[in-house]
Amino acid sequence: MYHSFEVDGVDYRLWLSASQQGYRLHLCDQVIAPVAFTRHSDSSGILTIAGESEPVRFAIEGDLIHLHIRGRTRVLRYNDPLRTLVCGNDEARPRVARAPMPGVVVATIVSPGQAVSAGMALMMIESMKLETIIRSPQDGIVDRIHVNEGESFERDAVLVTLSKEGR
Repeated sequence: MYHSFEVDGVDYRLWLSASQQGYRLHLCDQVIAPVAFTRHSDSSGILTIAGESEPVRFAIEGDLIHLHIRGRTRVLRYNDPLRTLVCGNDEARPRVARAPMPGVVVATIVSPGQAVSAGMALMMIESMKLETIIRSPQDGIVDRIHVNEGESFERDAVLVTLSKEGR
């Protein structure tokens, strides 16, 4: 079964398969082998990819994974593939960019009616003095901006809604 993670508004599908050295990571069209993770505590471990090891720290909060590796912290959202199937087809699902954490909108980069592509910056938010760019999860047209500059929001709040191109 594949797994899907959203990072900076972009979805990445991946899966693991068994190999003689442990596991292979399949990410998009790439196969990375061998891959291993050695857990040291509830919040740290060593990630080894193709023979290179890196210490990692992490915190899991529901479907969010806060991952610190190589001096950078990333927020990954795990998109459960079973939940995705239950929600119906891609046409019926709302196309939204959600808040990965509570915060305040610092700047809105797009406007309603503007065409955007997957990964394009939509707005800049601030949370605990950390600025984060919210990116488009897919191609589309900006339908609605739900939170204005200076306004606060909670984690998982819908920030921007997209409509499918050509609608």
